Amino acid sequence: MRTVAEHQRVVAELIAPRPAVTATLADAEGLALAADVAAPLSLPVFDNSAMDGYAVHAEDVAAATDGSPVKLPVAEDIPAGRTDQLTLAPGTAHRIMTGAPLPTGATAVVPVEATDGGTETVEIRSAPKQGQHIRRAGDDVTAGTPVLRAPQVVTPAALGLAAALGLSELTVRPRLRVLVISTGSELVSAGTALQSGQIYESNAIMLAAAVREAGGDVVAMATSSDDVTQFRAVLAGYSGQADLIITSGGVSAGAYEVVKDAFGSSAVEFVKVAMQPGMPQGAGRVAAGSATGGGTPIVTLPGNPVSALVSFEVFVRPALRAAMGLPDPHRPRRTAVLADALTSPRGKRQFRRGVYDAATGTVTTYGPPASHHLRWLASANCLLEIAEDVTEMAAGEQVQLWDLS
Repeated sequence: MRTVAEHQRVVAELIAPRPAVTATLADAEGLALAADVAAPLSLPVFDNSAMDGYAVHAEDVAAATDGSPVKLPVAEDIPAGRTDQLTLAPGTAHRIMTGAPLPTGATAVVPVEATDGGTETVEIRSAPKQGQHIRRAGDDVTAGTPVLRAPQVVTPAALGLAAALGLSELTVRPRLRVLVISTGSELVSAGTALQSGQIYESNAIMLAAAVREAGGDVVAMATSSDDVTQFRAVLAGYSGQADLIITSGGVSAGAYEVVKDAFGSSAVEFVKVAMQPGMPQGAGRVAAGSATGGGTPIVTLPGNPVSALVSFEVFVRPALRAAMGLPDPHRPRRTAVLADALTSPRGKRQFRRGVYDAATGTVTTYGPPASHHLRWLASANCLLEIAEDVTEMAAGEQVQLWDLS
């Protein structure tokens, strides 16, 4: 059997980044920068007021106190957005709003709270320091300075900075486009009355959500019966639209393994991986709509719901995020104290559902280890990782876990 680490490498080598693209600011949110951004201008662009108040020559009001205010004529009113360049004459004041351009000659701004708020004349009741409440041009950013660096993720703050610099686009790594196909003749859609032997389809919904949570785009959620012709038709219907295809089901050792049967001995390799759950796996490259050749990466996951999602976490999620340049491709890992005893099959790396208590640093196994117990995974906040050579662990031992919260 292939080890978990070996199959992780196989999948990671398959999933490659798309070429960088230029995206509008709205479309760039959450993506990784593919190129550094240098400031095309300085911020602030011009000297401006940091307060609502009065622009003054500081020396004109150096003696101002609450008990002995200095009275000045108000020569101009400067709201934010005024574009003509003004000059402040000595012995006068300009009423000025926050963000408004500072008149030439002004050396301080007196907050309105330190005045009587006059519009014709103003009483200054506090002596300002030179430069007080003035934002100088370039105080925040100097033109030409690198301000965003690849591969940082475009956050709301980064978008705000880019917009303030007058940029309308950024060069980013685009999301990978993923086609999710769930297979099985027993599957029916929600809202349909179940007949004997049928179950509601859940893997496509679940895996598509996992793709989006990892940062990818979902081209479609499709289902196919165990008929090879239908499965190939589903692939053909989305030919050329996906950067990655993920299937679930049809990869085990049964008589109706549609994914295996569709690709036969082509470029998709079907293997057993030494893990529980999720032993049957497959990966390779195919031409969507055909059984041979091509170049679209495909990762084929087992059909049991827990196996499918755990396999996605172990193999697909880190490779997907890494290919998009997103940070922290792996789930956070930590060590915790095991609250209850457990057993694990020798020779397989086991991933058990668990509930981690951060307050006590302990983790409790949660539900049976079988791969159809989806209820327990839905309420778990971590996966316990048990090494291949460990068959038993006692309460109180240290165990490694993956934080899913």
